[in-house]
Amino acid sequence: MQCYTELTPPTAVTHAISLPFTTATSNDLLVAKTSLLQIFSLKTALTEVDTGANGKTSVRENTQLTDRRVLDNDGLEQSFLAADVVLQRSERSHTTSLVLKAEYHLSGTITSLARVRTSNSRTGADCLLISFKDAKLSLVEWDPERHGLSTISIHYYERDDLQGGPWVPDPKKYINFLTADPSSRCAALKFGKRNLAILPFRQAGDEDLAMDDYGPDFGGERAEPVAAVTRTNGDTSLAQTPYSSSFVLPLSALEPSLIHPTHLSFLHEYREPTFGILFSSLAPTLALLHDRRDLLSYTVFTLDLEQRASTTILSVSGLPYDLYKIIPLPLPVGGALLVGGNELIHVDQAGRTNGIGVNVFARQCTSFSLADQSDLEMKLEACVIEQLGAENGDMLIVLNTGELAILGFKRDGRSVSGLSVRRVSPDHGGLLVEAQASCAVNLGRGRMFIGSEDGNSVILSWGRKAPQLSRQRSSGGLSADDDGEIFFDKDGTEEYDDDLYSGAVPEPRRQSDVFPSTSAGDYVFKINDIMRNIAPMKDLAFGRPAVSKDGDAGQSSQDATTDLELVISTGCGRAGGVTVLKREIEPKVIGRFEFPEARGIWSVRAKRPIAGNLAPQTSGDMKMRLDGGYAMGNEFDRFMIVSKASSRTVDKEESAVYALTATGFEDVKAPEFDGSLGGTIEVGTLGQETRVVQVLRGEVRVYDGDLSLSQIIPMFDDATGAEPKIVSASFADPYLLLMRDDASVLILTSDESGEIEEFDRSEALLSTKWVSGCLYTDRGGVLGVSREYIRNSRRPDVLMFLLSTEGYLQIYNLPHFTAPFYVADTLSLLPPILSADYNVKRPLAREVLTEILVADLGDSVAQSPYLIVRSRNDDLTIYHPFHFNKPGSPSPPTLRFLKIPNPHLAQDPNISTQETSGGGQERRNYPMRALTNIGGYSTVFLPGASPSFILKSAASIPRVLGLKGKAAKGMSGFNTGGCERGWVYVDADGVVRVSQFKPNVTFAETGWAMQKVPLGEDVTAISYHATMGSYVLGTSEEVEFELPKDDDFRKNWAAEDISFKPKVGHGFLKLLSPINWSIVDTYALEPDELPLCIRTLNLETSEHTHARTQLVVAGTAVTRGEDLATRGCIYVFEIISVVPQPGRPETNRKLKLIAKEEVKGAVTALCEVGTLGFLLAAQGQKCMVRGLKEDGSLLPVAFMDMQCYVSVAKSLPGSGLVAFGDAVKNFWFAGFSEEPYKMALFGKDISQLGVMAADFFPDGNQLFFVIADKDSNIHILQFDPEHPKSLSGQRLIRRSTFHTGHPISTITLIPSPPPQTTNSNSLSSPQQSPHSYNLLLTSNTGRLSLLTPLDEPKYRRLSLLQGQLSTSIETACGLNHRSYRAAGGDGGMSVVRGVLDGALLRRWCELGVQRREEVRGKVGVETWGIREDLRSLDGGGLVVL
Repeated sequence: MQCYTELTPPTAVTHAISLPFTTATSNDLLVAKTSLLQIFSLKTALTEVDTGANGKTSVRENTQLTDRRVLDNDGLEQSFLAADVVLQRSERSHTTSLVLKAEYHLSGTITSLARVRTSNSRTGADCLLISFKDAKLSLVEWDPERHGLSTISIHYYERDDLQGGPWVPDPKKYINFLTADPSSRCAALKFGKRNLAILPFRQAGDEDLAMDDYGPDFGGERAEPVAAVTRTNGDTSLAQTPYSSSFVLPLSALEPSLIHPTHLSFLHEYREPTFGILFSSLAPTLALLHDRRDLLSYTVFTLDLEQRASTTILSVSGLPYDLYKIIPLPLPVGGALLVGGNELIHVDQAGRTNGIGVNVFARQCTSFSLADQSDLEMKLEACVIEQLGAENGDMLIVLNTGELAILGFKRDGRSVSGLSVRRVSPDHGGLLVEAQASCAVNLGRGRMFIGSEDGNSVILSWGRKAPQLSRQRSSGGLSADDDGEIFFDKDGTEEYDDDLYSGAVPEPRRQSDVFPSTSAGDYVFKINDIMRNIAPMKDLAFGRPAVSKDGDAGQSSQDATTDLELVISTGCGRAGGVTVLKREIEPKVIGRFEFPEARGIWSVRAKRPIAGNLAPQTSGDMKMRLDGGYAMGNEFDRFMIVSKASSRTVDKEESAVYALTATGFEDVKAPEFDGSLGGTIEVGTLGQETRVVQVLRGEVRVYDGDLSLSQIIPMFDDATGAEPKIVSASFADPYLLLMRDDASVLILTSDESGEIEEFDRSEALLSTKWVSGCLYTDRGGVLGVSREYIRNSRRPDVLMFLLSTEGYLQIYNLPHFTAPFYVADTLSLLPPILSADYNVKRPLAREVLTEILVADLGDSVAQSPYLIVRSRNDDLTIYHPFHFNKPGSPSPPTLRFLKIPNPHLAQDPNISTQETSGGGQERRNYPMRALTNIGGYSTVFLPGASPSFILKSAASIPRVLGLKGKAAKGMSGFNTGGCERGWVYVDADGVVRVSQFKPNVTFAETGWAMQKVPLGEDVTAISYHATMGSYVLGTSEEVEFELPKDDDFRKNWAAEDISFKPKVGHGFLKLLSPINWSIVDTYALEPDELPLCIRTLNLETSEHTHARTQLVVAGTAVTRGEDLATRGCIYVFEIISVVPQPGRPETNRKLKLIAKEEVKGAVTALCEVGTLGFLLAAQGQKCMVRGLKEDGSLLPVAFMDMQCYVSVAKSLPGSGLVAFGDAVKNFWFAGFSEEPYKMALFGKDISQLGVMAADFFPDGNQLFFVIADKDSNIHILQFDPEHPKSLSGQRLIRRSTFHTGHPISTITLIPSPPPQTTNSNSLSSPQQSPHSYNLLLTSNTGRLSLLTPLDEPKYRRLSLLQGQLSTSIETACGLNHRSYRAAGGDGGMSVVRGVLDGALLRRWCELGVQRREEVRGKVGVETWGIREDLRSLDGGGLVVL
C-alpha cells in the first residue's frame, strides 16, 4: 500500500508551437514537457545582461536597478557590515522573455502539437490539436470566460478493431506522430504499424462535406463533443462542431508498396490537402546496406475529403536509406526538404531534386546525386531545422551537439537549383545551444525558440553583420551595437504572421533592402531568455552542505541550514553538470543577533529633511538633489523599529528605534520617539517617503525623516466615546488603512504638505463588520475596472480590499467610499473562479478566513497582482485576476479571479503564546507581508508556524516555499550596502537574522531551491564521501576514435586513414568541492574508457585488524567497437588530505588510487554486501563478491551467473540481501552468506520487464521491491514465501503496477523520520513502524517523485478520497485519469491494492469549500484528517533536505 507523489514538474521540453491562441492578435508559445502543457506570451523588456565570450549573453533575472551610492556623511546610510560601496554601471539591453499565462498537467504523454484554425472559436484565435502516446487526439481552445483551456473534442483510435489483429502490439509501442494541413482543412495521425487517421475540419464558407454518416468500412470513429455551447440568445444547444467525422485508412490503401512508413507531413501551396510520405517496401537496415542501398521513396498524395480518396501527384524513388524526416517549406522556396543522417535533399512541386552531402559517408551510403560538402563533417542525426525568415528562405540547423549551421537555397526564379550549408562560427553564436535540440519554433521578428530535453531551452535573436551600415539608418527598425552587428528591434520591426489560410500571401520586407550582404555566414545570434532544464537526471547523491571556515559565518547560519542536500547529475554534453536541490529556502545569513525580547521588526527608508530648505553648498552634498526640501536618492534603509517585550512592565510591549550603520544596529538619538507607549503594529511611509508613520495599538504617530514628531492621531470615537485598538494596518501612498478590534475600519490620507487626516466613511463602511483589509496601488490598471472613479490620470489607482465577517469581498477605488465597484459574496467558499455573479443558495460550509492581501508577484521581467487569502490554519489560497467580456454585450469587461493550484499545506499554527510573544505576553497577530525587489523578486512572506515565501518568476506560476528554520514572528525587507535587497526576520527563539537569497539559486521553476553547477561535460555517476565532505564524479567528453593499430588479428586496421572519425567518450574521475562547487582533482581513465557507476563504500582494508575505511569504488567499461570484446575495470580510491594550492583552500583533497582490477565485461553496478565489508560488482554476465586485500588486490569470494546486462545491484544495509535488475530480462532477489561464502537465488519475477531502476522497499515486517521498467511503469513486488502462488518464495508476488508517464532513471531508499502530529485527534496508526522508509525517484524528464508507504487506515481513507476526486475534478484535454495510470491494461489503478496517485489527491486543495464538504461527507473523514494525510504525502520523508 503505497502512494506515488510528484514533487517537481518535468523540465525537459519535448515539443513547442507558436500560434495566436489566447486572443486573435496574440503571439503565444505553447510548450509541451512530456505531460505538462505551458502557455507563454512574449514580452520585450529592458534587462541587465552580461555579454561573455562567443557572443553568449546571460540575462540576469534578479535585476537590481539601483545605484549603489553612499548617501550621507554621518554613517546612517553606510552599508550594513560593509563600509566600501562603489558605484557600478551595468549594461542594459532589450531582450525578449517568456511570460507564463497558464500550465496544465495532463493525463497523457504528448507526442505532437498542431495548429488548427476553426471558423467558430470563442476568441477568434486558433485552436490546438494535441496527440498523445496512446493514439488519442484532443482539440482544445482558449476559453476567455474561464480563463483556461476548453476541450472541444477528443478522438481515440486505440480500439482493438483498428489494430489489425490480436497479435499486433499496443499503439504505445509505435512512434505515433501528427501533422496538420497548413490551411487547417484536415489533420492526419499516423498510429500503430500502418494506420492513418484523417480528421477533417470545417472552414468558414466551405460547403457541407456530407460526411456525417458513419462508415464502418473506413474504420471511422465517432468523436464526442465535451460540452455544449451557450448561444448569445441564452438557449443552450449543441452547436455545429468545427470538425467532421474522422476516418481511418490503412497506408496500403494509398500505395500497395507502402509497407514501412518513415515520416509524413502536409505540404504548402496546394488547393486540396496534400501530404508527402517517406516510405519503403523493405525495412531499411545498415547491416544489409549493400543490398538495400537506395530503397526509400517519397510520394505526394492529395486527399479528397468528401470521397475519402487519395490521388498520387508525384513520386521520387531511389532515395538514400537514412532519410528520416520531411520538412515542408513555405514560400519563397516551396516543396519539401528531406533530412537524412548524411545528406539533405530538396524536392520541389514538380519532383525535381537537389541534394547535398555533408560528410564523406554520403558517397559511400548512396548513389543518389548529391553536391559534395563533405568538408563540413556534420552528423545530421536528430538535428532540428527551422526556417529563419520568409525573405530568402534560409533555415537554421541545430545539430545533435547543439552547434548551429545555416542552410541556404540557390534559386533561379521560383526554382531551386542548389543547396549550401555553412556552420555558424562560435564568434557569431554558433555554440549558444549547449545540447541536442528537440524542437525549434520561429517566433517572428527575428526570434526563435529552441527547446531541448538534454539542456536549457533558449530564445535566440539574430541579425546580420553589416559594418558599413550607419547608426542613423538602423535607428528606424534596427538596433546596432558598437561592433556593427545589427539586430532586429523588438519594438520597431514590423511583424508578419504568415496567413496560411487565404490565397493572398503578404509581401515581406526584403532582407536585401535593409542589409548590404545576404551571405549566410553573416548571421549573428544572441540569447534572449533561458528556460532552465535539469533533465535528464542520471544519478544522485545525498551530501552535507559545506561548513564555512569562518566561525562567525557558521554560527550565523545555525538553525537556518539544511542537514542534507540533494545533488543530481543532470544534462548532456556541454550542458552537463550537477544540480543542487533543497526543499526549503536556505537563506544567506549576513548577520545574526540574539534579541529574545523582539516581537516585530521593520526597516524604514525615509527622506531626510534639509534645514531651512536650502540647497547644498558643498561638493560632497552634490550627490543629493532637492525635492520640496527633502534629500532625494536615498536608496538604502536608514532606521530599524523593533517592537519588543517591556523590560519594566510584565505583559506589556514597548518600541525601540535603531540606526543602521556600518557596524550593525545602534541606538539613535530620537527624543521625540517615545517607545514606552506600547508595541508597534505596523510601520510605513507616506508623502513620497517624507513621513514615517508608526502604528501603535492606541494611536498613530507621524514623524519626519529625522524622527521628529509631527502629528499624533488618537483612536477615539467622538460619537460613542470608545477607544478601539488597532490590530493591523496597510499602506499605499497616500492612504493608510487601519483595521480595529471592534471590526471597524479607519482610512487616513496624506496631503501634499505631509499632513495626515481622517477620511469620512460611508454608512456602508460603518455598518459592516470587517475581518481584514488591504490597500493596493494598481499601477498597471489590471484591477481598476471601473474607470469612472479616476480623477487624476497622473496618479495610479489605489484600491481598497475589505473582507467582511460574512466572507464578502468588497473593492473600493479610493478616495470614493460611497459604494464598492466590485462585490463578491462567495469568497469564503473559495470557488475555482471568483466572480461577482457567482452564488450558492445553500452553502454547506464556509472557510474561516483571517486575512486577505493583494500584492504583486513576479521578478524583474514580469509582475502581476494576486489576491492571497489566508485561512485560520494558515493555508493560502491564491487568486489571479482576469477580465471577461461577454460576446455582444455592451457592458464593460467584468473582473474575475481564477484560483491558482497550490498544493502546499501549512503546519497547524500551534506556536504557543510563550514561543511567539514571550512568557506572559499577549498573543500578537502576524500578518502576511508584501515585499518588493527582494533579491529581484516581488514576493509575499507568511510568518507564523510555517514561515514561507510566495515566489513567482516570469516563466512559472506562484509557488509557496518554506523558509528553513523555526517559526518566524516578524519580518521586513532590508536594503543596505552590505545586504542589498535582503530581508531581516526574528524567529521563535528571538534570533534576528539579516539575510539574502543565495546567489545563483532559483526557486519558482520547480518549487524547490535549485542551483545548477555547469561543468561542460557529461556526468554519468556521482557519489558523496561523508568523511572528507567531497563529491566524486564520473564524467566523460567526446574524443575521436581510432581503431587499435596493434591488433594481431586485424592487420588492415593499421592502414585505415579517414578524416571524419567517429567520436566516443573518454572518462574522468573528478573530485568536486561543495564549498564553491569547483573541481579540485582529476583522474584520467584510459582511452575509450567510461565510468558507469561510482559508490562510496565502507570496505574492510585489513585481513588482520579487520579495519574498515570509507573508500570510493568506480566501475568502468572499455568499449572499442563491436568487433572487440568489452572490458571493464574496478578502481578503488581513497580521498586524502594534501597541501592546498595558493589561494584555493578547497584543493586540500586528492584522489589516491589503492586498488585496480581489470575484469572481463563492463562493470555496470556496485554495492556493499554483507556485514564484513565486501564489495559486490556486476561485471559482464556475472555478479562477483570481492574482498580488498592489503596488497591492493580484489579477491573474489563468491559469484552468481546473470543474464544479459545488469542495470541494478542494490543491497539492503546491514544484511546480505541483494536485488538485481537486468535491462533486457527480469528482476532477481538473491542473498549472500558469509559462512561459507556463497550467493543464492531466493526468488525472481517471471516477466521480462526490462529493469531500468529498482530498490528494496521494506515496510514493517514485509519486504517489497519497486522496479521501474523501460515503459515508464513502476511495479511493486513482494517476497512472500508463504503465499501459495510464490512456490515457496521462488516467484515474487506482483502487488501493483502504476504508470508514471516519465522514464525513471534512479530509485533511492531513504529513511523517513517518525511522524510528528500536532493534532491531538491524530488518525495515524499507533502500530506504525518507527523504521519507516520512502523511495525517491528521478526521471529523464527532470521530475522528482516520492513513493510513500501507507498504513491500512490511511490507505483506506485516501483510496476513498481518490475515488471521489477522480469523478469530481475536471481533467484537461478530456483525458481519462484512471486509464492513464493503468499500466498495460493489467490494472495499475483497477487492482484492489493499487498505488495511489498523490498528484490527484493533492488536487483536493483546488476544490471549493462547497465541493470539499461534499467529498468529505462521502469519504467520512473530517477536514483536518484529510489535511493531515495529505501533508504526509508532500515530501514528508524529505524533511532533512
